[in-house]
Amino acid sequence: MIKYNLKTDKMSKLLIPIDFSEYSENAIRYACQIATANGQSIDLVHVFSWHSNSYLNNQEEATLNDPRVPEAEEQMERTINWLSQEFPGISTQALFRNGNLYEEIKSLTNQTPYDAVVMGTDGASGLEALFIGSNTYDTILNTTTPVLAVPKSSQKFDKKHVGLLCNFKEAELSALEQARPLLNDDYHLILIHVNLNDRAINELDNEFKRWIERIETEIGLSDISYVIKPQTLFAHQKESLPDAITAALIDEHVDFLVITKSRKNIFRKLIQPNVVKKLAFSMRIPTFFARVLIKK
Repeated sequence: MIKYNLKTDKMSKLLIPIDFSEYSENAIRYACQIATANGQSIDLVHVFSWHSNSYLNNQEEATLNDPRVPEAEEQMERTINWLSQEFPGISTQALFRNGNLYEEIKSLTNQTPYDAVVMGTDGASGLEALFIGSNTYDTILNTTTPVLAVPKSSQKFDKKHVGLLCNFKEAELSALEQARPLLNDDYHLILIHVNLNDRAINELDNEFKRWIERIETEIGLSDISYVIKPQTLFAHQKESLPDAITAALIDEHVDFLVITKSRKNIFRKLIQPNVVKKLAFSMRIPTFFARVLIKK
């Protein structure tokens, strides 16, 4: 079955940037499980970033051939061969680009309405590289296409328990809608709220009831629970926001995390340099970063 995007009437696709490492190979396998369940095709893109004209020169000027180009082409062919053997029902296309990874992904996603960009990460040890000064960070923060970060430790696509960091913002409803092509509707949604301002629990309970009614009505989900996480005191100091989220993810056995990126939401707090390293656990589970909402 090939799925089509009803809003664009175009075939549904996932884009996977690959460098032929074990991390990108794991991202491919994870994405293929999603595509098998939902009918997407897959585009694999390798970006030649060591020299802005390496690939073009190799195609146009025999005297300027770079040996790394045919090597990458051979690796891409091997990748598509094993992919087609392990996931025979998935349509796959190989793409090659020159330049900056983020810019090339931005260009491709501007041309094609991908359901998501799927990027492999190293998990805990790679968290700093993922966020600070990296092309992956730029992609997550600025792309108009959702980005799914898949750590190496996540090899099986599992969506029994899907967590959503919840601050009762409109962007959260959009994030759930954006995740639908990957998750459908058959999962248990756990709304996770960190009570930073020590609001009364009964007040938050009432807000959750209203919010769940909106999710049921507007998104169509029905299996929903919520958790209110206080910031626990350690040595007379409150635990950090990432530590509080980490505790909730562990306690609730979250398999897949959804994060929104609106300017005033929790995502902005998570990317502060002094707390990024402490959020290592959240990169041990696949994390879906919804696209930025642009108000007109």
